[in-house]
Amino acid sequence: MLCTVLSRLIPRLTRPLVCYYGTAVPVPSAQPEVHYNKLFINNEWQDAVSGKTFPTINPSTGEVICQVAEADQADVDKAVKAAHNAFRLGSPWRLMDASERGRLLYRLADAIERDSAYLAELETLDNGKPYVIAFSADLPLVVKCLRYYAGWADKWEGKTIPVDGDYFTYTRHEPVGVCGQIIPWNFPLVMQAWKLGPALATGNTVVMKVAEQTPLTALYVASLIKEVGFPEGVVNILPGMGPTAGAAIAKHMDVDKVAFTGSTEVGHLIQQAAGSSNLKKVTLELGGKSPNIVLSDASLDNAVEQSHMGLFFNQGQCCCAASRLFVQADVYDEFVERSVERAKRRVVGDPFDFKTEQGPQVDQEQFNKILGYISSGKREGAKLMCGGGVAADRGYFIQPTVFGDVQDNMTIAREEIFGPVMQILKFKTLEEVITRANETKYGLAASVFTNDIDKANYVSSRLRAGTVWINCYNVFSAQAPFGGYKASGNGRELGEYGLEAYTEVKTVTIKVPQKNS
Repeated sequence: MLCTVLSRLIPRLTRPLVCYYGTAVPVPSAQPEVHYNKLFINNEWQDAVSGKTFPTINPSTGEVICQVAEADQADVDKAVKAAHNAFRLGSPWRLMDASERGRLLYRLADAIERDSAYLAELETLDNGKPYVIAFSADLPLVVKCLRYYAGWADKWEGKTIPVDGDYFTYTRHEPVGVCGQIIPWNFPLVMQAWKLGPALATGNTVVMKVAEQTPLTALYVASLIKEVGFPEGVVNILPGMGPTAGAAIAKHMDVDKVAFTGSTEVGHLIQQAAGSSNLKKVTLELGGKSPNIVLSDASLDNAVEQSHMGLFFNQGQCCCAASRLFVQADVYDEFVERSVERAKRRVVGDPFDFKTEQGPQVDQEQFNKILGYISSGKREGAKLMCGGGVAADRGYFIQPTVFGDVQDNMTIAREEIFGPVMQILKFKTLEEVITRANETKYGLAASVFTNDIDKANYVSSRLRAGTVWINCYNVFSAQAPFGGYKASGNGRELGEYGLEAYTEVKTVTIKVPQKNS
């Protein structure tokens, strides 16, 4: 194992660096070697029981990168058995000091940081996001998240409670058990860290189903989990399809909790499967149609740029994308003009090129879906201001697209597009925009741009959303919780709040001869 790690690491130590916005970024290889493409169960690499594989595709070219083992029910059963065994009383994991769990998470963060350039290359190859973004944004978020939860491992404490009578009462925070985790393709590494961090810090074991579009970085992280010393069965990583492997996790009788990030439609299925099986705990981070409100007193330079990034970042493939952009009437025309100019300057192309701001959509299905929404916008009367078409001869590239004169009842204003399509709507008064912003089944995020702190507080307190950004967008930190209202899900990830879903609270009461204050 050590020789393998060193052979992968040494070539990367000698790479030239390029300064990108003040950050030294290693020059990437556009063809990183794929080291792992099997199932990771009980710290071993295994073929699927069925022998099935599936292709993972390079979205920049539409070509197959490699074949990956495809997990289904039988493989989920094996992984759950391994996780269940690792969680048994008296196992190495259950006997481990909480501080030692934290040390393992710190070591995993260090290993990921060491291999950040390679992981960024692999993420770009498999997902299509620009390499400089993967290296300078995604990977630091991963490392910070794991280190944050490593610090919590021995600090998640119970309480002593002064109950009436001659009793001594205290609470214990205990791990839930075997946790099924199903992660999406838009931020593979980040979502893996968001799920693993709190689950492992609190002493649970994990069976994770990774997205079939983007399995490669999660499997490499699995190799690091073994390298740094996590016991057998504590973390199991399964590439596979949602209707088979994902469904098997959601309905499994020996899975004690399931966490899912993805579409609201699949979230309904996860909730139903949990309810019809063993009533396992469920946390869901689902879709959004987030309102972004620009008041007439806002700094337009900042509002235009932040709104641009709030929608187009990650090729528009963000659950919290600023996809309903409300602009006050007296600055609407100028804002639209500036937003169109900015969208036209957006560089779409090879995601390994340092100048590229926008890579391809993740796959053919997303590509077709987004083009369908663009056609819907034109058909329903929205004004196409720029873009609206395919951006390259091959791969899944779409032009940055801006629609003006959008009305609330249009499909593009109601449904989650998950692509580089901006919709700009006009409003007059605060009360009007608050009402319209809340008229959606979603409630994941929102934002307000204004130089008036009273207006900012007034609007933010009335928006039905789990996160509200003021004069900024897409600001994420491991310390701050994230999650949605309404059909955008339930529960919170990140921060101290993120520990709660992975914890059972046990109350212990002891009869004592006499209680003294």
